[in-house]
Amino acid sequence: MFSGIVSVVGQVESVPLDRPGALRIAHPDGWGQLRIGDSVAVNGCCLTVVGREAALLAAEVMPETLRRTNLGRLPAGGLVNLEAALTLGAPVGGHLVSGHVDATGEVLAVEAEQSAVWVSLRVPQEVGRYCVAQGSIAIDGCSLTLVEVDDDSGGWARIRVSLIPHTVASTVAAGYRPGTVVNLEADSVAKLVERLLAPHLPSGLREPGPEWPGSPPR
Repeated sequence: MFSGIVSVVGQVESVPLDRPGALRIAHPDGWGQLRIGDSVAVNGCCLTVVGREAALLAAEVMPETLRRTNLGRLPAGGLVNLEAALTLGAPVGGHLVSGHVDATGEVLAVEAEQSAVWVSLRVPQEVGRYCVAQGSIAIDGCSLTLVEVDDDSGGWARIRVSLIPHTVASTVAAGYRPGTVVNLEADSVAKLVERLLAPHLPSGLREPGPEWPGSPPR
């Protein structure tokens, strides 16, 4: 588990594009105290460390990971958010993040308002259905508060988040531009509540959406 509080920004040295392999990321010397087999969130995607040096880590990436996330789009030299896994007793400064990316979204606009930066994004409804104003979402592994949520009948939703200067300076959000593809993870609590309540709701109140293997009929 992670908290969505990005530790450092790393730089991609190499990434497998069309096949599984090792994603190599340079980071500040000595960061993380990671060992082989530890988990690390890379742009919000939980990966297993398979190689380690003082200022470099390597993590294996499966084909499904490349399909579901933005990791396959990363160029050599690209920047990524990094967070080491939580330990028992560690503060959860954001919200509980599993590191299991639900889908990718697209940045629509980046606008400044005094010291804040507004980011508008288009997200698929499979994520948008769990978004609520003042709720939480992980964008590239960064825990953020949703300010606005607008549903779209075309299968998409539009969300807006407001970033403080520290977040912009300390994460890959500094590079967000219209068209940037980001990793999204909806609040796990919302997904679990829906799963538990679905069998007990009248059919007219059940939201449409993807089924889980073995889930009760809707």
